[in-house]
Amino acid sequence: MPIKLQKQQIILIAGVVLAVAAIIMVNSYIEQQRRAAQDQAKKALSNIQANQTAVLVAKQDIPKGAMIESLMLETAIVPNKFVQPNAATSLDRVSDMITVAPISKGEQVTLSKLSATQAKGGGDLAGLTPIGKRAVTISVDNISSLVGMVKPGDYVDVIATVPIPVQGPQGEMVSQMAVLPLFQNTLVLAVGQDTGRVSAQQSGSRYTTKGAGEAAGSGLITLALGPQEASLIAFVQEQGKIRLTLRSPADAQVGPIQPASWETLFKYIMPTPEMVQGDGDTPVVDDTEYIEVYRGLNKQKMPLSK
Repeated sequence: MPIKLQKQQIILIAGVVLAVAAIIMVNSYIEQQRRAAQDQAKKALSNIQANQTAVLVAKQDIPKGAMIESLMLETAIVPNKFVQPNAATSLDRVSDMITVAPISKGEQVTLSKLSATQAKGGGDLAGLTPIGKRAVTISVDNISSLVGMVKPGDYVDVIATVPIPVQGPQGEMVSQMAVLPLFQNTLVLAVGQDTGRVSAQQSGSRYTTKGAGEAAGSGLITLALGPQEASLIAFVQEQGKIRLTLRSPADAQVGPIQPASWETLFKYIMPTPEMVQGDGDTPVVDDTEYIEVYRGLNKQKMPLSK
């Protein structure tokens, strides 16, 4: 065989070998990229699943005293930061339980609005108390109880009028009345003896009506509070007066509220910037730098020395 032909065959064989090697390398690279993409997709899916939770939401408006059925509920995927405390995630967990408060369409079903005791034939105050809460009865007068308009199942804000010890101008301790916001969006379990439960003797109304008028006159309202809240309201009751403000059923927003005193009252009535009178009638803005010092509920502004 001529030497030239042998060289051509060697070059051809080498080219085929290199082509096969290139194909193998390309396929290996593609496989690595595919696996890497799959791993990234799995990690992304895992992160999404870790940051979301499947919860039960109401498909319809569910009134108080209704027994939970599967047709009333559906599953929704919700980001973890929007999942309500004690949100139900399993139908078996809430099936045949009784609502102790209305649940709106699209609202997450929470265990705090359900009672298992009532579903088993109970319905007393213990059965109406949500899990993790305590039934606490407070005494209020007709004015602070909205003249009997508060009903079981309503939500209220609790405020207290108490004397607060503050430091006077001469350094002595004096007492100043203040209104403190205690709790917001608190469930009313009972008004007097009326728990709003279903009565076996009633044929027309689902709720008891006999004790409603008596409850309004008695001035006793039972709230669902946490253990720490129960201790706080017991302490405040010994120091001052408890009042309630009624909330809209569609309003569950909770936010910070500043305590009310003479200072906050005047700031609300006269929200004008602080000015210092100069020569003539022209107001001059005071450019002195101040620091704010809190003494009890009083806030004082102290000028910084220059």
